[in-house]
Amino acid sequence: MAEPARLFTDLSPAAQTNFAELFEQAQAAAIDRSLRDLPGSFNRKTVKGRDYWYWQVRDLQGVNRQIYLGPDDERLARLIQLHGEGRSKASSDLGALAAACASLGCMTVIHQHFAVINRMAEYGFFRAGGVLIGTHAFIAMAGMLGVRWSSGWRTADVDVAHAGKNVSLALAENARADMHDAITSLEMGLLPQQSLAAGPGATYITARKDIRVDLLTAAGRKGDVYLYEPLNVSLQPLKFMEFSLEHTTQTVLLSGEQAVLVNIPSPMRYALHKLVIMGEREESFRTKIVKDAGQVAALAEYGMLRSPAALKTAAEDLMQRGPGWRSRATEGLRHVAAYHPEIAQSLGEVLKAAAPARGRKAPSTAAAKAPARR
Repeated sequence: MAEPARLFTDLSPAAQTNFAELFEQAQAAAIDRSLRDLPGSFNRKTVKGRDYWYWQVRDLQGVNRQIYLGPDDERLARLIQLHGEGRSKASSDLGALAAACASLGCMTVIHQHFAVINRMAEYGFFRAGGVLIGTHAFIAMAGMLGVRWSSGWRTADVDVAHAGKNVSLALAENARADMHDAITSLEMGLLPQQSLAAGPGATYITARKDIRVDLLTAAGRKGDVYLYEPLNVSLQPLKFMEFSLEHTTQTVLLSGEQAVLVNIPSPMRYALHKLVIMGEREESFRTKIVKDAGQVAALAEYGMLRSPAALKTAAEDLMQRGPGWRSRATEGLRHVAAYHPEIAQSLGEVLKAAAPARGRKAPSTAAAKAPARR
């Protein structure tokens, strides 16, 4: 019996090398833009056992504000050192690097979606700790991991998230960015959906409904949409979102000869968050379930083959969060098993091993228990 086809293929060594260089140059350029003409100092803080870097400045009102630079790693630490020594590494030709990456097979997004994300970046969304989530984050992960996904990457939505007021994460303190102006300034016809009860909603959509922007946040005690003043935009709370917003990372999103530095969830955490969300979806969301199952399976396959320690750590975190999380992960696995039974079974074993002693009986991933395809 032939083995099932892989859900990802490796990029060539040349593509991986070019992407790594593009990422470093984009990160250096972002640091230069963030720090230019803003006297201040580098500041590092630890959140849930991980270090993050910020540029701390005092604004005209005398308030200390922080610009988010990214999670601490060797690359960012080296860029900070070079900047401090006056030896910035930023390149003026990111376009050529981006074009080379695209021509070598790195995944890209369509221009209209890139324009929205890039404009939000220009207005400071990612410097304020905003995170790109959803399918565009999945696409961005491919270059970072050195692969191309086989499926699960087509979408009409642009999904972004911010912790808002509901949870304290590794975000810049007192950061401000006007996301309403950022989105509407594109003149693409994106307008917020209105609610008679709550006013402007957390979804921007065109009249033709061909582009949609959802602004999400972690759920607090109330699940209502609310205006988050530091971003001048409404946010929609979503259960379990905090799992993707913790331990974020950075990479580059590509479109043609353009590239933008974005914050994204850690890939293994994103996969398991998707798994839990699938356990919440109703059967009427069949199309989204199929896409989510493909993304979970592709990342789980990558994790089991290339990054088992990261997958194990994410699984342990999820399975320790309580029976509600575990039961939804079990339901999500049933959906994955309908399309990718072998991967679902292997992922179920990882989750079972990560469960607390009393929860070791779950989750069950037998293909026979998978929901029938319709």
